Amino acid sequence: MIAAPEIPTDFNLLQESETHFSSDTDFEDIEGKNQKQGKGKTCKKGKKGPAEKGKGGNGGGKPPSGPNRMNGHHQQNGVENMMLFEVVKMGKSAMQSVVDDWIESYKHDRDIALLDLINFFIQCSGCKGVVTAEMFRHMQNSEIIRKMTEEFDEDSGDYPLTMAGPQWKKFKSSFCEFIGLSDSQVRAFRHTSTLAAMKLMTALVNVALNLSINMDNTQRQYEAERNKMIGKRANERLELLLQKRKELQENQDEIENMMNAIFKGVFVHRYRDAIAEIRAICIEEIGIWMKMYSDAFLNDSYLKYVGWTMHDKDRIVSMTLDKEYDVAVQAIKLLTLVLQSSEEVLTAEDCENVYHLVYSAHRPVAVAAGEFLFKKLFSRRDPEEDGMMKRRGRQGPNANLVKTLVFFFLESELHEHAAYLVDSMWDCATELLKDWECMNSLLLEEPLSGEEALTDRQESALIEIMLCTIRQAAECHPPVGRGTGKRVLTAKEKKTQLDDRTKITELFAVALPQLLAKYSVDAEKVTNLLQLPQYFDLEIYTTGRLEKHLDALLRQIRNIVEKHTDTDVLEACSKTYHALCNEEFTIFNRVDISRSQLIDELADKFNRLLEDFLQEGEEPDEDDAYQVLSTLKRITAFHNAHDLSKWDLFACNYKLLKTGIENGDMPEQIVIHALQCTHYVILWQLAKITESSSTKEDLLRLKKQMRVFCQICQHYLTNVNTTVKEQAFTILCDILMIFSHQIMSGGRDMLEPLVYTPDSSLQSELLSFILDHVFIEQDDDNNSADGQQEDEASKIEALHKRRNLLAAFCKLIVYTVVEMNTAADIFKQYMKYYNDYGDIIKETMSKTRQIDKIQCAKTLILSLQQLFNEMIQENGYNFDRSSSTFSGIKELARRFALTFGLDQLKTREAIAMLHKDGIEFAFKEPNPQGESHPPLNLAFLDILSEFSSKLLRQDKRTVYVYLEKFMTFQMSLRREDVWLPLMSYRNSLLAGGDDDTMSVISGISSRGSTVRSKKSKPSTGKRKVVEGMQLSLTEESSSSDSMWLSREQTLHTPVMMQTPQLTSTIMREPKRLRPEDSFMSVYPMQTEHHQTPLDYNRRGTSLMEDDEEPIVEDVMMSSEGRIEDLNEGMDFDTMDIDLPPSKNRRERTELKPDFFDPASIMDESVLGVSMF
Repeated sequence: MIAAPEIPTDFNLLQESETHFSSDTDFEDIEGKNQKQGKGKTCKKGKKGPAEKGKGGNGGGKPPSGPNRMNGHHQQNGVENMMLFEVVKMGKSAMQSVVDDWIESYKHDRDIALLDLINFFIQCSGCKGVVTAEMFRHMQNSEIIRKMTEEFDEDSGDYPLTMAGPQWKKFKSSFCEFIGLSDSQVRAFRHTSTLAAMKLMTALVNVALNLSINMDNTQRQYEAERNKMIGKRANERLELLLQKRKELQENQDEIENMMNAIFKGVFVHRYRDAIAEIRAICIEEIGIWMKMYSDAFLNDSYLKYVGWTMHDKDRIVSMTLDKEYDVAVQAIKLLTLVLQSSEEVLTAEDCENVYHLVYSAHRPVAVAAGEFLFKKLFSRRDPEEDGMMKRRGRQGPNANLVKTLVFFFLESELHEHAAYLVDSMWDCATELLKDWECMNSLLLEEPLSGEEALTDRQESALIEIMLCTIRQAAECHPPVGRGTGKRVLTAKEKKTQLDDRTKITELFAVALPQLLAKYSVDAEKVTNLLQLPQYFDLEIYTTGRLEKHLDALLRQIRNIVEKHTDTDVLEACSKTYHALCNEEFTIFNRVDISRSQLIDELADKFNRLLEDFLQEGEEPDEDDAYQVLSTLKRITAFHNAHDLSKWDLFACNYKLLKTGIENGDMPEQIVIHALQCTHYVILWQLAKITESSSTKEDLLRLKKQMRVFCQICQHYLTNVNTTVKEQAFTILCDILMIFSHQIMSGGRDMLEPLVYTPDSSLQSELLSFILDHVFIEQDDDNNSADGQQEDEASKIEALHKRRNLLAAFCKLIVYTVVEMNTAADIFKQYMKYYNDYGDIIKETMSKTRQIDKIQCAKTLILSLQQLFNEMIQENGYNFDRSSSTFSGIKELARRFALTFGLDQLKTREAIAMLHKDGIEFAFKEPNPQGESHPPLNLAFLDILSEFSSKLLRQDKRTVYVYLEKFMTFQMSLRREDVWLPLMSYRNSLLAGGDDDTMSVISGISSRGSTVRSKKSKPSTGKRKVVEGMQLSLTEESSSSDSMWLSREQTLHTPVMMQTPQLTSTIMREPKRLRPEDSFMSVYPMQTEHHQTPLDYNRRGTSLMEDDEEPIVEDVMMSSEGRIEDLNEGMDFDTMDIDLPPSKNRRERTELKPDFFDPASIMDESVLGVSMF
């Protein structure tokens, strides 16, 4: 082999034993000097992979005959008489035995064997240099390559694969046999040898191509010389050209023989190898050969191997649904290529499997599917359409393609996802999708002779697609869910965007009034058409002298408002006025006058109708109620986006709502819209006060109106109609959030008079609403008109609505608008309704713990106490502790314990307070039969023991001492079954607490005499902190009169949390706390103060951006600066252990994206007043 010192044990050559020598880990001829002879590649130094650790040394297989034997040849002084190159060159040994010997040497010493293999390839290239271990140890890769290049004598002709003679011919055969044994069982060797053979083959193909080119050139020169006149012909040149052609032909024959040997000896066996990476190498290289030397390889003899490899078409089609999106994209692109070359290969079913992927949420997959769809259905034109290329509109070449797009959209039956279809095809079918003139003419013009007209359904689909294309062109970003956010546009994209907006405005400023007039009675079409002005360049109305078309548009909008009472249509009209009423443009005055006239008429009509409707002594008929409702709907829709304060709508709405409370017979829809309209009145007044300087009278008037309105909403919480109650609840939650203490944040101290804190009665009613309308069984919420079972979509919609209601209330808890202990009734539902609301409740626990860990812990234990009391009320005190009800409460306690995480120091005070409250509750009710019988709530200790593992060892002793203050001497001696909860709880406190804990306590006075258990190891850092905290604790506890609480005081005056009144079936006692009963006074812990909540009333921003992908996690808007670390005390990973699978998992993905987004309850109309 090579003369070199012993290679150290940490010297590694390969990344891993089963990885091929890829181009980025090989030594390459970076100078390119050896290109014509093939790239001699060696292996780069690297680390051993896990698979190699058992293969090095003598760890595997039969040990070699000796450490100094290699390929059966003796080594002397570390130098082998015959290197691997010489063995293969001689060809005296069978190549199989040579390979076996090399494998044995590899098992004995991996590094030496690989170094020999590296030198084998270098010498096969004709290089006289040798790579030594010393070179690997001290030289960089580039330096080694440079040294090998310097030692390569390119002019010597000593190039084994091109040298003539029987010895070298045999060497070529042996070389191919050595590096390409198809029956090798070692994957690493098979992989490496295949890569080497294929790269060598590629180099030979390049040489063959150059030879072919040289032969062609020589032949042309020879023919040109021979065709010359005899007097001008150079015979010597002809002879030289003949000799050169002969040499080139011999070289080409030799190269072809070598290529055939490698192809038949390696490729034919390895292209169908069991290892995918090896198969990929072969197919990748044959593709390179076909591109490089198409005359020789682009024929049936070689194409068949590619065809055989890709024969499993069904597998390729199924890979379009691969869980790895990159694989799916490549599979779709491959099918697109197949479609272009051999369309008949793909069946209709195969194509349909790709079609539906245009609606995928993953944009690269959708775009690839969109290109496939375009190539299949839209890229071909009939010959008769060639004459239509210069025509436009309905007679243009895109007319039939637009119809095809409409037909495809309707047949896909996903009519709410036109924006996703348009986005998928936007890159490949831009010209078609931007042909708005054609779409417009299909809608407005009469069909041609013999042409079938669009149906009503097809027209609706075309209008929706047209709107989506206009939105995509004007906004230049994908729809919600398809992108991570708005990206910065390039200069070219900005120019295209401006050009498109100009084109849209010039076309539809004229056409939109005509379209609205044609479809004025169709609510769905009108709603979509009215969104177009949002994307106009309004300056063109003036510069293009299109004012008359603006007047026509305003007239059509006014007519639509008068004709329709549908909320979607009215809100679309309101948005259109809002888009046109822009003070930056000269058309503002014209639009503002039109809007004011419309509102004047609506307000006058409403006041007149309301006066007649509320006349005493007369029973309002249905026609009067309909007139009032339709007018109120129009006013409410406009008040959502426009400030209508000057029309003073509060008084009439208040009168309407108050009459409804007094009489109780007000139609529900009138109440709902009156509540919403009054809500807008309050918010617009708040916006006006916030944005400009206001007087004290303005503040007091708003304060009075707001509080009166809250009282009205509170009254409607008890309405018999569920829809009215839901509306009142939602508005109340919004009002309480907006007018909470957060309203003063951001330097708005002048708004302090507006701060409104709900009293206990209102908090109780809000909580009762949640318990009655959210935590219900699915079948109980059946509001279908025909009384039949609701279908799946209706159930999902109902669940979505209930989740929004729960989220609204949980936000009040998180932002300390209502007392935290109201969350007890929420937390106790965690297990029962985990599938429906588990994420919301878990998030609420996390946020409340960040605000106040101790109060959160007291709330958790209160929720368990409520469940325990409910069980007692249902089953009595002699219940079975093995019952499912009691086991369910214990399981809930276990889940609560898991939420405290692993850092016991962070949750130390909270856990201690939890145990304190639990102990007091357990001994709260003494047994009427005397002390010989257990307290009535003693079984609660069994539940409390689930939290014992979260106590620090020294705190377990403290809790145990506190427990003993409630126990009599007779209790400690009891062993009956009824006393088992006490015994198990005591044992849980003593477990692991008698060794370290007792030594710490006893060692406080004399640390030198502290004796620790041999098994316990004192920890650093945390132990010192804990001992410091424990010092003050144990010094007090050592005194008989300074324990946590005296037993007599605690038994007579249990400390319980105050809970809302009448919020569940169990009556709870109010909190009675005396200064001497304070747990914190004798358990010195750092108290936590309520964190200042976030500024919820931020102006001008939404809680979720329009283009942001909807998510569920951050539903409560955490604050990095004001709330502690999100990970503190919340171990969500362990929380999901053993949870049952959700039977509604599929339905959960189908919920609307804003089902727990705070913006779904408090949208931009609340935050920034204007929604649009």
